[in-house]
Formats: sequence, structure tokens, C-alpha cells
Amino acid sequence: MPYALFCNDDQISKSYPTEADVWMLAQKSGLVVDVVTDEDRAGPRRVLDNDYEIKPCPAGPGDDPARNKADAERQSRHELEFNS
Repeated sequence: MPYALFCNDDQISKSYPTEADVWMLAQKSGLVVDVVTDEDRAGPRRVLDNDYEIKPCPAGPGDDPARNKADAERQSRHELEFNS
């Protein structure tokens, strides 16, 4: 089952093959923050800002999670080349 980024139960991203893919997208979009953890865990932990959540979702009509991932990776490589 693919995953996507949600805010207040509304899907706000395309679907991606894995939860890790959506975490990477959220990180690049500035939606991930580090918070101080309790005594049981060493160091900060990553959480999504505000009311954002990553949840499993069915792929919609015409939505291809594998293609979405490939497009995001291609765009990321292009941004790296452009910024170099």
C-alpha cells in the first residue's frame, strides 16, 4: 500500500511506494522538526510539524507511486546540479 502526506485528514501529496519516501519528501519541504526526547531516548527525534501525518493510502486514478518517486528523485538530482 502506498503512503502520502496528510494534513487534517486531507491528502496533500502524491502517493509514494514507502513511508520512508514520504519522510524524505517532508524533510526536503521543511516539514520535519527535531524535538528533544525524554530520558529513555538519546538525542532528538524527528517529527512532522503542525498537523502533518504520513499515512497509508490507496493510489488514486492515474496516480503511480513508483513514477512519483522517480519524478521526485529526478527533480532532486536536477536541483543539486543547478545549485552546484
